[in-house]
Amino acid sequence: MAVRGRIVRISGPLVVADNMTGAQMYEMVEVGEDRLVGEINKIQGDRAYIQVYEATSGLKPGEPVYGTGHPLSVELGPGLLTQIYDGIQRPLGMIKSLTGSIFVMRGVKVEALPRNKKWHFKPTGTVKEGDKVEGNTIIGSVKETELIEHRIMIPPNIHGRLVEIAPEGDYTVEDIIAIVEHDGKRHEVKLYHRWPARVPRPFREKLEPTEPLLTGLRIIDTLFPMAKGGTGAIPGGFGTGKTVTLHGLAQWSAAQIAIYIGCGERGNEMTEVLERFPEYKDPWTGRPLMERTILIANTSNMPVAAREASIYVGATMAEYYRDQGYDVLLVADSTSRWAEALREIAGRLEEMPAEEGFPSYLASRLAEFYERAGRVVTTGAPERIGSVTLAGAVSPPGGDFTEPVTSHTRRFIRVLWALDTALAYSRHYPAINWIISYSAYADTVAEWWHKNVGTEWAELRREAMKVLLREDEIKEIVRLVGTEGLSESDKLVLLTAGILKEGFLKQNAFDPIDAFAEPKKQYKILQAIMYFHREVARHVQAGRITVARVQEELTDLIAELIRARFTVPNDQVEKIDEIRERILEKLKQIVGESS
Repeated sequence: MAVRGRIVRISGPLVVADNMTGAQMYEMVEVGEDRLVGEINKIQGDRAYIQVYEATSGLKPGEPVYGTGHPLSVELGPGLLTQIYDGIQRPLGMIKSLTGSIFVMRGVKVEALPRNKKWHFKPTGTVKEGDKVEGNTIIGSVKETELIEHRIMIPPNIHGRLVEIAPEGDYTVEDIIAIVEHDGKRHEVKLYHRWPARVPRPFREKLEPTEPLLTGLRIIDTLFPMAKGGTGAIPGGFGTGKTVTLHGLAQWSAAQIAIYIGCGERGNEMTEVLERFPEYKDPWTGRPLMERTILIANTSNMPVAAREASIYVGATMAEYYRDQGYDVLLVADSTSRWAEALREIAGRLEEMPAEEGFPSYLASRLAEFYERAGRVVTTGAPERIGSVTLAGAVSPPGGDFTEPVTSHTRRFIRVLWALDTALAYSRHYPAINWIISYSAYADTVAEWWHKNVGTEWAELRREAMKVLLREDEIKEIVRLVGTEGLSESDKLVLLTAGILKEGFLKQNAFDPIDAFAEPKKQYKILQAIMYFHREVARHVQAGRITVARVQEELTDLIAELIRARFTVPNDQVEKIDEIRERILEKLKQIVGESS
């Protein structure tokens, strides 16, 4: 029986209610006469401490609290894609049409999935009545958008004998499409089911991430690659380009589904996402980007408690599409705001603070979130592989990477794209610092690059990193004594590093050609730059030529190579080979004249 309590204390988003005997941790409750949505996160005797996901102004002691008997759950089924939700999975478009207001009204109740829309259900034909089925077994499919076929699965917590399955036809999400019997008990299966947001969905086996998640961003794909099923973070101070980089990831990445969580960021940034994403085309298919995207808008002026929920809601949706066999990218902007919400709730609960006021369980909560990433073999039939890739922005105050959220996050991720204020202010975008950043997936994805793009990928990447690191070392010497005191080989390092930065690492997110670089184009540009470096280094070491002469004679060709990122489209990469050949030919000519 559902519990009914009474409010005794209100402190911001935290409400304390007594007479709550029988309530459970993380149970959803409805608070006050307006039945505001809340979640129990502490129980003491018959008192429950509730974090409320809506504004609590106007609540007063003595108002009732109603238990629901179930945890914060996410509705999973056809209709998720193209939607824009708030932090607790209420569709914002539906709220606007229901209330006629541009604001989210308190206590508004809206179903997460459209109840009246009919979907055309096709049974797979491989699962028959009388067959034994387990959780996540695919029994049919629905065309959710032009891009995505939504696979209808038995919920993970149901197994038994399939007694009945609906024929092909049009059904709403509430219609029963299958009945599974277990121990004499019948379970109805609909087009949708609910799953607790804080509970990871089960899988059979976790696999090593070996395939790169291509993003079209050269510095990410080539120097610091992300793998499908991997975890990454983008820490950076104010104005370093975190949001634009994450937009690029969500927009251009080769993931089949993208989920973007705007968690506690500025409202105008989220507005930009909502305005721009419907206009974008998916570079891999040419279809509108929203057909494979879910947006969760939970801006800084929305209730603090809902920030915490939004991260779990997004992760549960991502796991659901992973279980269908899709590669999913989950982008969280920003996990720092989520951690701040944890800090505020912990303060209201009067818990003992740890570093910088954050609760002592910050690290374990971050670990819980990042552990939901992975490339897995799912449960159920047929056997399939899906992945969830997590990329979270971190906003350290003052760009200080030693603060708790950044330092704890670094323990649980395998890719770090560290944004640098100095690079951003010098208009170098993406402002990813190649000295601090790292990727633990470079070796695991190398085989894919060698098989599908070019056999020299790992070697070229290693050489480029060596040049960039050496350039960083000699920058201090140049500041003190200028370039005159450098050896010829170090002068060449400065020249090559300059070409790498201008022609490879920089990328214009708003240029139609440069915004997205296919793997072949990335490889060809890097190959041309490093071949140039090798040839000049060979002649310089033999004393046949000076770097100053190379710069003087090859100025136009070097400029053409740098401009290739703007001028050469992805389908004409052979033009980069032509530029490379002309450079090497000219070099041969200069050496011949010198000797």
